Amino acid sequence: MTSFAILRLKMWAALAGVVLLTACATPVKQDYSALRAAKPASILVLPPVNSSPDVGASYSFYSQVTAPLSELGYYVLPVTLVDETFRQNGLENPAEMHTAPLPKLREIFGADAALYIEISQYGTSYTIINSESVVAASARLVDLRDGTTLWTGSASASSAEGRNNSGGLIGVLVGAVVNQIAESVSDKSHDVAGVTSSRLLGTLLPGPRSPHYGKDGL
Repeated sequence: MTSFAILRLKMWAALAGVVLLTACATPVKQDYSALRAAKPASILVLPPVNSSPDVGASYSFYSQVTAPLSELGYYVLPVTLVDETFRQNGLENPAEMHTAPLPKLREIFGADAALYIEISQYGTSYTIINSESVVAASARLVDLRDGTTLWTGSASASSAEGRNNSGGLIGVLVGAVVNQIAESVSDKSHDVAGVTSSRLLGTLLPGPRSPHYGKDGL
């Protein structure tokens, strides 16, 4: 067997392993008891802490959190106003903002709860058989009145979801290069961040402004 044939076998075996792991993943059941008891109506979203190499990840994601929360029936403090208020008080980056005392946040913003988000992945990457933009994030909702964690969640999204990698190995490799160039030029990660945000926040229960409030059945 030639070295090229061996390489092909290794690549397709690795791909099969990824598919198998994805198929075996099972969702984690949420405990909503604390969230139901607290009944937050307003949410302060802090700028996300970014652990990815992309310096633009934090505010790209931050710009896409208001709509999902509003659609769920929560009042969301305007994110531009929140960010500017932190900066006027000497906190210049999200990591510093996340250390602000809860009572002080409650005093300044008057919100019922604060949402802390951390981005672990953001950007376009190229592998031997694929090119994709991936955004992954986790979040926790904290009651500003007593410090109780009301909800936690995590989600990810990829531009490669649903992509058909047919056409043989050469076709897959060429397609991966083309996808990487297109996604880097068009900042596909920003669009993927919107999907991740919707998935992440979509696991919250409906808020008091929603017609489905109290009818979740979970």
